[in-house]
Amino acid sequence: MTDNFAETLPFIPPKAFDELIFIKLGGSLITSKDEAYKANTALLTSLLEQIRDFLIQFPQKRVLLGHGSGSFGHVAGKKYGTRDGVFDPAGWQGYHSVWQKARELHNIVLASALDLTPPLPVISFPPSASVSATNRQVSEWNLGPIISAIENGLVPIVYGDVVSDHQLGGTILSTEDLFLALAESLKPARVLIFGKTDGVYEDFPTCKKVLPHINAKSALPGSLTGSSSIDVTGGMLTKVRLMQRLCAVSPKTQVRICPANQPDQLMNALLGKDTGTLITHN
Repeated sequence: MTDNFAETLPFIPPKAFDELIFIKLGGSLITSKDEAYKANTALLTSLLEQIRDFLIQFPQKRVLLGHGSGSFGHVAGKKYGTRDGVFDPAGWQGYHSVWQKARELHNIVLASALDLTPPLPVISFPPSASVSATNRQVSEWNLGPIISAIENGLVPIVYGDVVSDHQLGGTILSTEDLFLALAESLKPARVLIFGKTDGVYEDFPTCKKVLPHINAKSALPGSLTGSSSIDVTGGMLTKVRLMQRLCAVSPKTQVRICPANQPDQLMNALLGKDTGTLITHN
Protein backbone atom coordinates (compact mmCIF):
# COMPACT_ATOMS: atom_id res chain seq x y z
CA MET A 1 0.00 0.00 0.00
CA THR A 2 1.28 3.47 -0.86
CA ASP A 3 0.34 6.87 0.51
CA ASN A 4 0.88 9.09 -2.52
CA PHE A 5 -2.70 9.62 -3.64
CA ALA A 6 -2.52 13.30 -2.65
CA GLU A 7 0.22 13.75 -5.24
CA THR A 8 -2.07 12.57 -8.05
CA LEU A 9 -5.43 13.97 -6.95
CA PRO A 10 -5.23 17.74 -6.31
CA PHE A 11 -6.50 18.88 -2.94
CA ILE A 12 -10.01 20.30 -3.14
CA PRO A 13 -11.23 22.44 -0.22
CA PRO A 14 -14.13 20.96 1.75
CA LYS A 15 -17.47 21.03 -0.08
CA ALA A 16 -15.86 22.21 -3.35
CA PHE A 17 -17.29 19.47 -5.52
CA ASP A 18 -19.91 19.60 -8.25
CA GLU A 19 -21.29 16.05 -8.33
CA LEU A 20 -21.72 13.15 -5.93
CA ILE A 21 -22.00 9.69 -7.49
CA PHE A 22 -22.97 6.50 -5.69
CA ILE A 23 -21.37 3.41 -7.27
CA LYS A 24 -22.25 -0.18 -6.46
CA LEU A 25 -20.07 -3.05 -7.59
CA GLY A 26 -22.50 -5.95 -7.64
CA GLY A 27 -21.71 -9.15 -5.82
CA SER A 28 -22.29 -11.17 -8.99
CA LEU A 29 -19.67 -8.99 -10.68
CA ILE A 30 -16.84 -9.17 -8.15
CA THR A 31 -17.45 -12.75 -6.96
CA SER A 32 -18.89 -15.99 -8.21
CA LYS A 33 -22.29 -16.17 -6.53
CA ASP A 34 -22.52 -19.85 -7.46
CA GLU A 35 -19.07 -20.78 -6.12
CA ALA A 36 -18.81 -20.02 -2.45
CA TYR A 37 -16.25 -17.54 -1.18
CA LYS A 38 -14.41 -16.84 -4.43
CA ALA A 39 -13.59 -13.25 -5.43
CA ASN A 40 -12.98 -12.14 -9.01
CA THR A 41 -9.89 -10.15 -8.06
CA ALA A 42 -8.72 -9.35 -11.59
CA LEU A 43 -12.02 -7.73 -12.55
CA LEU A 44 -12.30 -6.03 -9.15
CA THR A 45 -8.89 -4.43 -9.64
CA SER A 46 -9.85 -3.20 -13.10
CA LEU A 47 -13.09 -1.64 -11.82
CA LEU A 48 -11.33 0.14 -8.97
CA GLU A 49 -8.68 1.43 -11.37
CA GLN A 50 -11.40 2.94 -13.56
CA ILE A 51 -12.94 4.72 -10.55
CA ARG A 52 -9.53 6.03 -9.49
CA ASP A 53 -8.71 7.23 -12.99
CA PHE A 54 -12.06 9.02 -13.23
CA LEU A 55 -11.44 10.87 -9.97
CA ILE A 56 -7.95 11.88 -11.07
CA GLN A 57 -9.35 13.16 -14.36
CA PHE A 58 -12.28 14.95 -12.66
CA PRO A 59 -11.15 16.05 -9.18
CA GLN A 60 -14.38 18.03 -8.62
CA LYS A 61 -16.35 14.79 -8.57
CA ARG A 62 -17.01 12.72 -5.46
CA VAL A 63 -17.78 9.01 -5.16
CA LEU A 64 -19.40 6.93 -2.46
CA LEU A 65 -18.66 3.28 -3.17
CA GLY A 66 -20.71 0.24 -2.24
CA HIS A 67 -20.38 -3.42 -3.02
CA GLY A 68 -22.46 -6.55 -2.74
CA SER A 69 -21.57 -9.71 -0.83
CA GLY A 70 -21.91 -12.19 -3.68
CA SER A 71 -20.85 -15.72 -2.89
CA PHE A 72 -19.51 -14.63 0.50
CA GLY A 73 -22.43 -13.17 2.46
CA HIS A 74 -25.28 -14.60 0.40
CA VAL A 75 -24.24 -18.24 0.79
CA ALA A 76 -23.97 -17.89 4.57
CA GLY A 77 -27.13 -15.75 4.69
CA LYS A 78 -29.17 -18.40 2.89
CA LYS A 79 -27.84 -21.15 5.17
CA TYR A 80 -28.94 -19.35 8.34
CA GLY A 81 -31.95 -17.35 7.09
CA THR A 82 -30.47 -14.21 8.61
CA ARG A 83 -32.42 -11.77 6.42
CA ASP A 84 -35.66 -13.00 8.02
CA GLY A 85 -34.51 -12.26 11.56
CA VAL A 86 -32.31 -13.48 14.41
CA PHE A 87 -34.20 -14.86 17.39
CA ASP A 88 -32.11 -17.50 19.19
CA PRO A 89 -28.50 -18.46 19.94
CA ALA A 90 -28.20 -20.51 16.74
CA GLY A 91 -29.47 -17.50 14.79
CA TRP A 92 -26.86 -15.25 16.36
CA GLN A 93 -24.15 -17.75 15.47
CA GLY A 94 -25.40 -17.53 11.90
CA TYR A 95 -25.47 -13.73 12.13
CA HIS A 96 -21.81 -13.81 13.11
CA SER A 97 -20.96 -16.16 10.26
CA VAL A 98 -22.62 -13.85 7.72
CA TRP A 99 -20.77 -10.87 9.23
CA GLN A 100 -17.47 -12.76 8.99
CA LYS A 101 -17.93 -13.70 5.33
CA ALA A 102 -19.19 -10.26 4.29
CA ARG A 103 -16.21 -8.72 6.07
CA GLU A 104 -13.84 -11.15 4.35
CA LEU A 105 -14.93 -9.89 0.93
CA HIS A 106 -14.89 -6.29 2.15
CA ASN A 107 -11.27 -6.71 3.22
CA ILE A 108 -10.43 -7.95 -0.27
CA VAL A 109 -12.08 -4.85 -1.79
CA LEU A 110 -10.23 -2.53 0.60
CA ALA A 111 -6.88 -4.17 -0.07
CA SER A 112 -7.44 -4.10 -3.83
CA ALA A 113 -8.20 -0.35 -3.71
CA LEU A 114 -5.30 0.56 -1.46
CA ASP A 115 -2.80 -1.60 -3.36
CA LEU A 116 -3.35 0.32 -6.60
CA THR A 117 -0.56 2.62 -7.75
CA PRO A 118 -1.61 5.30 -7.02
CA PRO A 119 -4.23 4.03 -4.56
CA LEU A 120 -7.92 4.82 -4.39
CA PRO A 121 -8.36 6.65 -1.02
CA VAL A 122 -11.09 4.44 0.38
CA ILE A 123 -12.31 4.55 3.96
CA SER A 124 -14.55 1.84 5.37
CA PHE A 125 -17.92 2.41 7.05
CA PRO A 126 -19.15 -1.09 8.03
CA PRO A 127 -22.94 -1.06 8.44
CA SER A 128 -22.76 -3.70 11.19
CA ALA A 129 -20.90 -1.17 13.34
CA SER A 130 -22.96 1.93 12.58
CA VAL A 131 -26.48 1.14 11.33
CA SER A 132 -29.63 0.06 13.13
CA ALA A 133 -32.76 -1.05 11.29
CA THR A 134 -36.44 -1.50 11.98
CA ASN A 135 -38.06 -4.29 9.96
CA ARG A 136 -35.22 -4.27 7.39
CA GLN A 137 -35.20 -0.49 6.89
CA VAL A 138 -32.47 1.83 8.14
CA SER A 139 -33.72 3.71 11.20
CA GLU A 140 -30.49 5.01 12.79
CA TRP A 141 -27.25 6.05 11.12
CA ASN A 142 -24.89 8.89 12.02
CA LEU A 143 -23.86 10.19 8.60
CA GLY A 144 -21.52 12.92 9.85
CA PRO A 145 -18.29 10.94 9.33
CA ILE A 146 -19.38 9.83 5.85
CA ILE A 147 -20.23 13.40 4.85
CA SER A 148 -16.88 14.64 6.15
CA ALA A 149 -15.02 11.98 4.17
CA ILE A 150 -16.87 12.92 0.96
CA GLU A 151 -16.28 16.64 1.43
CA ASN A 152 -12.55 16.06 1.86
CA GLY A 153 -12.03 13.89 -1.20
CA LEU A 154 -12.03 10.44 0.39
CA VAL A 155 -14.10 7.54 -0.94
CA PRO A 156 -16.39 6.04 1.72
CA ILE A 157 -17.25 2.36 1.25
CA VAL A 158 -20.40 0.66 2.50
CA TYR A 159 -21.49 -2.86 1.69
CA GLY A 160 -24.17 -5.50 2.14
CA ASP A 161 -23.87 -6.50 5.78
CA VAL A 162 -25.66 -7.69 8.89
CA VAL A 163 -27.19 -5.01 11.14
CA SER A 164 -29.14 -5.01 14.38
CA ASP A 165 -32.90 -4.69 13.89
CA HIS A 166 -35.34 -3.40 16.53
CA GLN A 167 -38.07 -5.79 15.39
CA LEU A 168 -36.15 -8.74 13.99
CA GLY A 169 -33.16 -8.84 16.32
CA GLY A 170 -30.82 -8.80 13.36
CA THR A 171 -31.06 -8.85 9.58
CA ILE A 172 -29.11 -8.29 6.37
CA LEU A 173 -29.27 -5.00 4.48
CA SER A 174 -28.23 -4.84 0.85
CA THR A 175 -26.16 -2.04 -0.65
CA GLU A 176 -29.37 -0.77 -2.29
CA ASP A 177 -31.05 -0.62 1.13
CA LEU A 178 -28.14 1.50 2.33
CA PHE A 179 -28.11 3.71 -0.79
CA LEU A 180 -31.80 4.44 -0.29
CA ALA A 181 -31.15 5.67 3.26
CA LEU A 182 -28.07 7.65 2.23
CA ALA A 183 -29.82 9.30 -0.72
CA GLU A 184 -32.46 10.87 1.50
CA SER A 185 -29.76 13.01 3.11
CA LEU A 186 -26.93 13.16 0.57
CA LYS A 187 -29.01 13.63 -2.62
CA PRO A 188 -26.51 12.14 -5.12
CA ALA A 189 -26.66 13.32 -8.71
CA ARG A 190 -26.26 9.78 -9.99
CA VAL A 191 -26.41 6.21 -8.72
CA LEU A 192 -24.70 3.56 -10.83
CA ILE A 193 -25.52 -0.07 -10.06
CA PHE A 194 -23.03 -2.28 -11.88
CA GLY A 195 -23.52 -5.97 -12.55
CA LYS A 196 -23.08 -8.58 -15.25
CA THR A 197 -26.41 -8.04 -17.03
CA ASP A 198 -27.03 -5.44 -19.73
CA GLY A 199 -29.66 -3.73 -17.58
CA VAL A 200 -33.18 -4.59 -16.42
CA TYR A 201 -34.60 -7.22 -18.75
CA GLU A 202 -38.16 -6.87 -19.95
CA ASP A 203 -38.26 -10.57 -20.83
CA PHE A 204 -36.35 -12.32 -18.02
CA PRO A 205 -35.20 -15.12 -18.17
CA THR A 206 -34.95 -14.93 -21.98
CA CYS A 207 -32.86 -11.79 -21.50
CA LYS A 208 -33.08 -10.34 -25.00
CA LYS A 209 -34.88 -7.02 -24.33
CA VAL A 210 -33.51 -4.38 -21.95
CA LEU A 211 -35.90 -1.76 -20.58
CA PRO A 212 -34.33 1.59 -21.54
CA HIS A 213 -36.21 3.64 -18.92
CA ILE A 214 -38.21 3.16 -15.73
CA ASN A 215 -39.66 5.91 -13.57
CA ALA A 216 -40.53 5.91 -9.89
CA LYS A 217 -44.13 4.90 -10.62
CA SER A 218 -43.57 2.47 -13.48
CA ALA A 219 -45.34 -0.86 -13.30
CA LEU A 220 -42.69 -3.55 -13.56
CA PRO A 221 -42.99 -6.43 -16.04
CA GLY A 222 -44.38 -9.63 -14.59
CA SER A 223 -41.35 -11.53 -15.84
CA LEU A 224 -39.06 -9.50 -13.58
CA THR A 225 -38.35 -11.73 -10.61
CA GLY A 226 -35.48 -12.37 -8.27
CA SER A 227 -31.99 -13.58 -9.06
CA SER A 228 -30.69 -16.43 -11.19
CA SER A 229 -28.17 -17.20 -8.43
CA ILE A 230 -28.16 -17.07 -4.63
CA ASP A 231 -29.37 -13.65 -3.44
CA VAL A 232 -30.99 -13.46 0.00
CA THR A 233 -31.88 -9.77 -0.44
CA GLY A 234 -34.24 -10.31 -3.36
CA GLY A 235 -32.34 -9.99 -6.62
CA MET A 236 -33.21 -7.67 -9.51
CA LEU A 237 -36.88 -7.13 -8.66
CA THR A 238 -36.02 -5.82 -5.21
CA LYS A 239 -33.15 -3.73 -6.59
CA VAL A 240 -35.44 -1.97 -9.05
CA ARG A 241 -38.14 -1.31 -6.45
CA LEU A 242 -35.58 0.15 -4.05
CA MET A 243 -34.15 2.37 -6.78
CA GLN A 244 -37.67 3.56 -7.65
CA ARG A 245 -38.09 4.51 -3.99
CA LEU A 246 -34.72 6.26 -4.06
CA CYS A 247 -35.82 8.39 -7.01
CA ALA A 248 -39.01 9.23 -5.14
CA VAL A 249 -37.12 10.52 -2.07
CA SER A 250 -34.38 12.17 -4.17
CA PRO A 251 -36.21 13.29 -7.34
CA LYS A 252 -33.19 14.82 -9.09
CA THR A 253 -31.14 11.63 -8.81
CA GLN A 254 -30.65 9.50 -11.92
CA VAL A 255 -30.07 5.78 -11.43
CA ARG A 256 -28.56 3.41 -13.96
CA ILE A 257 -28.48 -0.36 -13.70
CA CYS A 258 -25.80 -1.36 -16.16
CA PRO A 259 -23.02 -3.83 -17.02
CA ALA A 260 -19.34 -3.54 -16.09
CA ASN A 261 -17.89 -6.94 -16.93
CA GLN A 262 -16.24 -5.75 -20.15
CA PRO A 263 -13.31 -3.32 -20.47
CA ASP A 264 -14.14 0.38 -19.93
CA GLN A 265 -17.88 -0.17 -19.35
CA LEU A 266 -17.68 1.33 -15.87
CA MET A 267 -15.66 4.32 -17.08
CA ASN A 268 -18.08 4.93 -19.96
CA ALA A 269 -21.00 5.01 -17.53
CA LEU A 270 -19.13 7.43 -15.27
CA LEU A 271 -18.54 9.65 -18.29
CA GLY A 272 -22.29 9.79 -18.83
CA LYS A 273 -22.68 7.48 -21.81
CA ASP A 274 -26.08 5.88 -22.33
CA THR A 275 -25.96 2.34 -21.00
CA GLY A 276 -28.22 -0.15 -19.29
CA THR A 277 -31.55 0.89 -17.78
CA LEU A 278 -32.16 4.45 -16.61
CA ILE A 279 -34.40 4.98 -13.57
CA THR A 280 -35.68 8.50 -12.82
CA HIS A 281 -38.41 10.17 -10.80
CA ASN A 282 -40.50 11.07 -13.86
